[in-house]
Amino acid sequence: MKKMLVDHVRIYTDGAFQEGRVLVSDGKFQKILGASPEPETQEEDHEVLDGKGMCMVPGFIDIHTHGAVGVDVNAAEKEDLRKVSAFFATQGVTAWNASIVTDSEENTLRCLKTIRDVSREEVCGARLLGSHLEGPFLSKEYKGSMPEHLLREGDETLLARYREAAEGSLRYLTLAPEVAGVLPLLKKIAPEVPVALGHSGADYETSMEAFSLGARAVTHTFNGMILFHQHHPSLMGAALTSDCFCEAICDGRHLHPGTVRMLIKCKTPEKVVAITDSIMAAGLPDGAYKLGVNDVVVENGDAKLKSNGVRAGSTLTLAQALRNLVRFTQKPPEALLPLLTKNPATVLGIQDQKGEIREGMDADFVLLDEDLQVQVTVVEGRVVYRR
Repeated sequence: MKKMLVDHVRIYTDGAFQEGRVLVSDGKFQKILGASPEPETQEEDHEVLDGKGMCMVPGFIDIHTHGAVGVDVNAAEKEDLRKVSAFFATQGVTAWNASIVTDSEENTLRCLKTIRDVSREEVCGARLLGSHLEGPFLSKEYKGSMPEHLLREGDETLLARYREAAEGSLRYLTLAPEVAGVLPLLKKIAPEVPVALGHSGADYETSMEAFSLGARAVTHTFNGMILFHQHHPSLMGAALTSDCFCEAICDGRHLHPGTVRMLIKCKTPEKVVAITDSIMAAGLPDGAYKLGVNDVVVENGDAKLKSNGVRAGSTLTLAQALRNLVRFTQKPPEALLPLLTKNPATVLGIQDQKGEIREGMDADFVLLDEDLQVQVTVVEGRVVYRR
């Protein structure tokens, strides 16, 4: 692979921007240089990417998304997942999990195998890291858009079959800790697969026990869960007082801007993860769509179940989430970028590979203009999108 010199950029490192140049080799960040030219960067075999003074930031990582551009993860074939990867690259995403909503065992196994195969391919857009199982071990009371008849108690044998099908590509798992059989399952699986708590009515004590057993995050915080009460702080209280990461859908619909500000103030920007929870309608006009087995109607960009009007995912992109966060919080981008980069990488346990612009890490980065619009996306040293 040829070397790349990224020139004339403002590099985001250690929470701030600095003018400089970056040398990329074999898909990794090789060296971060000062703004002045250095002899070693003038070799003829360098591909020069002129950043034109734009901001160079780590690639965005979406750990929770159900699809986009007409593709529903639960129905996706390999080419469909490649299509989503290509679209996500236009939105600054360099790595993502394909989130599988609760489905039949047969179709879940098919999804896991399809995702596994595409995750092993050469990149054609954003890197598909693997799968995220959102269910089936979830609360019926807080199911949200999950099909109730497919929810079930914790089942180590079933999860073992899913893990066998995934062959190491199951990257993330959402569980409800109060559901029978889930805590023993969580204790066993958490050292090997990152676990989030969600779609849950768990009380404070059960939630804190789940965190002590290894759960490291909360799925779409405030949504699909029992909320805080002064006498019963529940999962929400545990999320705010523990050291866990909190996912947040920052589309202005799932969470009021004031709620986003409160979450970031309580948890600090180091413990919040921006997700999209997007469905197949992301990147497309209003209309009728699917989310797993559910019929969904999107009006004014708002996705809801056709059957009962319950919100069903979003049409958000991570690029828009960043712009929303800046508007909601009135904080500068450099204070918020960890929510889309380092934090999701840490949740997945890949913070030594992705999420920052550091020597030796994967050369995943995005060039943003002054309006925070994505102009160039690079995945593992390869330009996969130019606006």
